Amino acid sequence: MKRRRNRNRKRIEISPRYVLLGLTVFCVILMVISLFAGGAFAPIREVSNMIVQPMQKGVNTIGRWVQSKTEAFENYDTLLKENEELKSQLEQTQKQVEQYQQNSYELERLQALYELDSQYADYNKTAARVISKDTSGWFDVFYIDKGTDDGIKTGCNVMFGNGLCGIVTDAGSDYAKIRSVIDDTSNVNGMILPSEAICNVEGSVNNYENGYLIAENIEKEADISVGDQVVTSYVSSKYLPGLNIGYISKIDEDSNNLTKTAYITPSCDFSKIQEVLVILETKKNVSE
Repeated sequence: MKRRRNRNRKRIEISPRYVLLGLTVFCVILMVISLFAGGAFAPIREVSNMIVQPMQKGVNTIGRWVQSKTEAFENYDTLLKENEELKSQLEQTQKQVEQYQQNSYELERLQALYELDSQYADYNKTAARVISKDTSGWFDVFYIDKGTDDGIKTGCNVMFGNGLCGIVTDAGSDYAKIRSVIDDTSNVNGMILPSEAICNVEGSVNNYENGYLIAENIEKEADISVGDQVVTSYVSSKYLPGLNIGYISKIDEDSNNLTKTAYITPSCDFSKIQEVLVILETKKNVSE
């Protein structure tokens, strides 16, 4: 009987218009209460702000972090390409800088060679590059890339730095062998200016390692002093006159009480010779 009564009861249906109207009235009531009794809800708002605001900040922070990571991943490929391009540009720039430095060093050497050529303008000369040297650490014996085809022959004087470097001892069609003034077998007849005192400049690698060459057999009465220039003598049988050899740095009286010995600072740096000037004319001797 009860089940039949429940089935016979009608369901109560509320129209959506009434629901909407009820919610509207409820909102209006809340607005009025908030307007006239705002102070009473202040503690609730404060508690709500204390809870909600940190959550909002945390959510915003997480959102910004996620957005930044998303953008980073989106730009990853672009950044890789840009990085490769920058690496390539950097390598090209470094190569250009190295080339500029090499060109600058070569220009400095050629300018020095040009200045040396200007100092001895009366002589006909040709420039040449060093292609090899002996096993010694110094350029006491070395070879250049020009020979008889370029007018070079045995006996030609060789210039470098600020004066005389050495002499050609052998020449082929496209090469020449140079013995420098520091070689142990070298002897140059020199003259000290301004006194014009004659001396003999002895080659010695050991002495050059100590920074000097020795000029021997200088007359005791010769008026010489530290700083005087030493050049090739006009009585030399192998070297043209007036070529700069170096400058006196020290003078000693010999034990025989008849002569002096002078220590000469050479006009060339024999540790790094790359280009030289070869004077194409040779000193005429008595037989000639």
